[in-house]
Amino acid sequence: MNKLSYGLKKLKIIEQIAIVFFIAVVIPMSISGFIINNINQQSLRRQLRESAVLITGVVADELNFLINSNELALVQIAETLDYIPNNSQKNKFIRNIAEKYPNCDKIYISKNQSELEKLTDNVKKNDQPILSTKLKDGTFLSVVFNSKNIDNKLFNSLGSDVRQVYILDKNNHLVASNNFDMESFEQTMDLLPKNNLTEDSPVIFGDEKNRPIVYLKSSNPEYTVIVNTTDQMTKQAIYSNRVKIILAVLVSILSMMLLIGFYIYYLYINIRQLFKAIIAISKGNYHRQIRLLTTSFTPYEIVFLANEFNNMVSKIHNAYLELQKKNKELKELNEFRSNLIDTVSHELRTPLTSIQGYTSRLLRQDIVIDDVTKQKSLRIIKEQSERLKRLIEDLLTIPDIEGMRLRTVNTEVWLEEVLEQSELLLRKKNGHEIIIKSLNNCPSVVADKGRLEQVFVNLFENAVKYSEPDTPIMVDIEQNSDKVVVRVKNKCPKIPKDKLNKLYDKFVRLDDAMTRTTRGTGLGLFIVKGLIEAMNGSIRLSSDDNWGFCASITLRVFEKDNLS
Repeated sequence: MNKLSYGLKKLKIIEQIAIVFFIAVVIPMSISGFIINNINQQSLRRQLRESAVLITGVVADELNFLINSNELALVQIAETLDYIPNNSQKNKFIRNIAEKYPNCDKIYISKNQSELEKLTDNVKKNDQPILSTKLKDGTFLSVVFNSKNIDNKLFNSLGSDVRQVYILDKNNHLVASNNFDMESFEQTMDLLPKNNLTEDSPVIFGDEKNRPIVYLKSSNPEYTVIVNTTDQMTKQAIYSNRVKIILAVLVSILSMMLLIGFYIYYLYINIRQLFKAIIAISKGNYHRQIRLLTTSFTPYEIVFLANEFNNMVSKIHNAYLELQKKNKELKELNEFRSNLIDTVSHELRTPLTSIQGYTSRLLRQDIVIDDVTKQKSLRIIKEQSERLKRLIEDLLTIPDIEGMRLRTVNTEVWLEEVLEQSELLLRKKNGHEIIIKSLNNCPSVVADKGRLEQVFVNLFENAVKYSEPDTPIMVDIEQNSDKVVVRVKNKCPKIPKDKLNKLYDKFVRLDDAMTRTTRGTGLGLFIVKGLIEAMNGSIRLSSDDNWGFCASITLRVFEKDNLS
């Protein structure tokens, strides 16, 4: 495992970004979410407390106004009754008032105090409000109010508020309520201080800070208003907001992770391209280029690095190709040197040996040589000398062909004369007859006469070497418009197509180079091709079952305006 000098594991880019993302984003956002949640909770808790106090004051004001209104109505009824002379009219008036007065449920006249107290106890058992006053005749007027109508007036301003509101009289009897629930009412009454309640100002009590309970005890008239914040409201105000904040933080983190994840993946693809290219170069693939996914989000540094890398690889690849080319040239040069040495050692030694032998024979004084023998010896010496001359000419022609320095003097050349002269220059035919089928009016061609003779001598010599015994060498001449085609054909086994084009290479022969069944340098067709192309002609090799080998030479017909 690769480790740093201080023992820590080397991290990949993705691992490093993940750690940085966790430290720089996840932790700060989590802390921020926690702080925001606490601030929001404190704010909502204060808002709940203030709104509970505000509702307590609103209900108290509504209650004071309702009590004052009812007391005023009670006084007016009492004053009116004092002026009504008889009881029947009073009863009729009371019935009319009970029907028309919206808050009134029933109106009673009690004859004495004990009857009033009995009535009051019975009404309070039904949790109905009651107001009483003494008339001038000593009786008591009592108005029992409709608790539903009073509740509607008291709590109409609260609207859809889900808080529970209780109104108690001086004996802590419930006289009115909003969103009443017995269990919650009993829990609230258990939490309410039993003695020494603060009067005429709202007081918050209870043991849960997220559920403020407020009471307001009025001294005149004596009643107590209690506002209880329910669990439902606490959940809506605090807990639901807490969940929303947590979800918002999580969604933000996940969104950032998703966005950064896509960007990292996109960046990682490009970085992997760099890795692949470097690995390819290390394995010798010098033409491997970096292919980036380039968009506006691709970092400039990576694009710059990829471009510089591709330029470097291109230079390395070109240098590598040049080196391969030079190596190939050196290999060919070395092969040429080896073949040249082999050819010189083999092809030059034989004629030199013959010339040396026959010359030594002619120079001997101890023997008598007749004229026939002398002529034969001199003819062999001449033939071998001409063979050496042609070989040396071929060898000297090679550098000019390879260096594209071969120069020809193209003039009007009579083709039949060149063919006949080439046949005469080829002294040794080994029993093969060269048959030239000329045209009736054989045209002149554009060529270098000396070079053209060298071409046909090489072709004739090559045909003689590789022909079957006692078979003719056929030379056909055909004119096609401004072109003349000369075909040199000989009988031999059919040559495969993959070997035909290789015959143009230097030192290539059809026979085995180790056996040397025929003499020759393997330069003939290479030189022929170079000479023909230098004279603006062309050569094509073919082979079939009838003629095993055919070399077709195409030259231009001579015209005064086509000399080059």
